[in-house]
Amino acid sequence: MNERASLPPRVGLFVTCLVDLMRPSVGFAAVKLIEASGCSVEVPASQTCCGQPAFNSGDRTTTRDIAARTIEAFEGFDYIVAPSGSCGGMLKTHYPELFAGDPVWEPRAKAFADKVYELMSFLVDVRKMSAVDARFDGRVTYHDSCSGLRELGVREQPRALLKSVKGLQLVELNDADVCCGFGGTFSVKYPDISNAIVSKKADQVSAAGADLLLAGDLGCLMNIAGKMRREGRSTQVRHVAEVLAGEMTDPAIGEETR
Repeated sequence: MNERASLPPRVGLFVTCLVDLMRPSVGFAAVKLIEASGCSVEVPASQTCCGQPAFNSGDRTTTRDIAARTIEAFEGFDYIVAPSGSCGGMLKTHYPELFAGDPVWEPRAKAFADKVYELMSFLVDVRKMSAVDARFDGRVTYHDSCSGLRELGVREQPRALLKSVKGLQLVELNDADVCCGFGGTFSVKYPDISNAIVSKKADQVSAAGADLLLAGDLGCLMNIAGKMRREGRSTQVRHVAEVLAGEMTDPAIGEETR
């Protein structure tokens, strides 16, 4: 028997900058879920940013340098999984574009991109996970992050797993697929427009009457949580992986700075 074929698939976890610096519990929850799906997980120490801020600012030279280092760090894995739709979209969709026409790096970027998955998509579409062993007693609503939804097709996967959580009641958010106003550098370049967008999102979250707002992208979650905390709204905010993994011991997103 081929020894490698008998081993569990090796997953390289692309942690993301925000998870690493602001919400490590999301990374631990992701590892728990991926291991529960039958995979081994490693976190390459040489990984850095996915390059999206530079990419969105038009700096292709810096973005290619970052992308090349990321590809090299993860090439040996069977899969690359990110608990973020925006970072996952950058890795899977835009890396091949960066190296288009390069005889050396284009094939490497395409091979890398073929192994990249957003966390919920990986669990449901690749590993065929249909349920989790977790409990949350309360009403939950879900925001569909732009990149995860539009670039990676992530919508039904998190909802399917959430429906298996004991005690959880899932209520749909009005305009769940509408941007929260974060958009990475967009919120920095156009703060007034960003604030107007997130104000509408906060109103819709409150109108849903849920105890908890979930999403798969920490940038969106921090943006919405910040707005809701500033306005004194009571709905808690968490990454979907934290609920699915039963990792709810840390304060809700945004609570740390209250």
